[in-house]
Amino acid sequence: MNSTNQGGEASASPTLETVAAVAGVSRATVSRVVNGGSRVSPEARAAVEAAIAELGYSPNRAARSLVTRRTGSVALVVSEAEARVFSDPMLAGITRAIGQALADTDLQLVLMMVPPGPGRQRLTNYLLGGHVDGVMLMSLHGDDPLVKELSDSPLPVVLMGRPMSPLPIPHVDSDSVAGARQATEHLRGLGRTRIATIAGPTDMCAGVDRLLGYREALDGPGLVAYGDFSMASGEAAMAELLRREPDLDGVFAASDLMAAGALRALRAAGKRVPEDVAVVGYDDLDVAELTEPPLTTVHQPLPAMARAMVASLLAQISGDPAPESVVLPNPLVVRASA
Repeated sequence: MNSTNQGGEASASPTLETVAAVAGVSRATVSRVVNGGSRVSPEARAAVEAAIAELGYSPNRAARSLVTRRTGSVALVVSEAEARVFSDPMLAGITRAIGQALADTDLQLVLMMVPPGPGRQRLTNYLLGGHVDGVMLMSLHGDDPLVKELSDSPLPVVLMGRPMSPLPIPHVDSDSVAGARQATEHLRGLGRTRIATIAGPTDMCAGVDRLLGYREALDGPGLVAYGDFSMASGEAAMAELLRREPDLDGVFAASDLMAAGALRALRAAGKRVPEDVAVVGYDDLDVAELTEPPLTTVHQPLPAMARAMVASLLAQISGDPAPESVVLPNPLVVRASA
């Protein structure tokens, strides 16, 4: 705890010199302990740590960053508008999971929501300007030039979802092709023969991969309408599919929100779920249990994905080679809609 002077006023915060005096070591030894240096004996390290605890010493982050060349912050960049990030439970869920995965570290999370457009260059300048120790990117659209610029820099980077074009950046993903294939095969196993899909955006790897898995399960192009992973787009796509194929009897939607929108359109058209049309979603968000009927869906392991992203970034920040990319399995969760 801080000492007091004779007038009863609190003295200045303890410094490296104060800690060194109490521990009986040099200032340089205290600095090495505080900054994670390895050239310290176990006895000296123990003495310094005891002195730090006794004095309540807290290193000045700004001064420490001058020594370590680290900021103590990592950025999570979401390539969507702010309104979309906080209204989409998938984006909000992975953001929360990443924050929880960082809770046991001394790193601060900087959340940056920047849709494609003019602000991208300012974002790039900020990230490459030494303001963060590493970057996590998610919800990328197309061949975002930001990814290429980061891949050419020494800044540690990890992506959520594979990039649209091959780049030497590790990514963490769930197996969207296998998940979509499993969802479609489940509908076929129920005896459904006219199975449509509400696919995601074609400029996102999740949209591309889930459409591919659906088509692999059908061994053909199938019946496709497109959405943007939102509930409104799922409702509109379902109405379009019913106009094109009134007798369809199964639907795989590439997100739970689009599946929830599809349920609304089916209800409006007088279709019963699952009696007339069986519906399968993707993500296994909370909304999947709240729809009527509850959604059969492909489970996305968001906490495990978040932990893998943080582990990859921490390894790179520590100076280790970039880890291999991680692709996690995603089981089907069967509920009443299919």
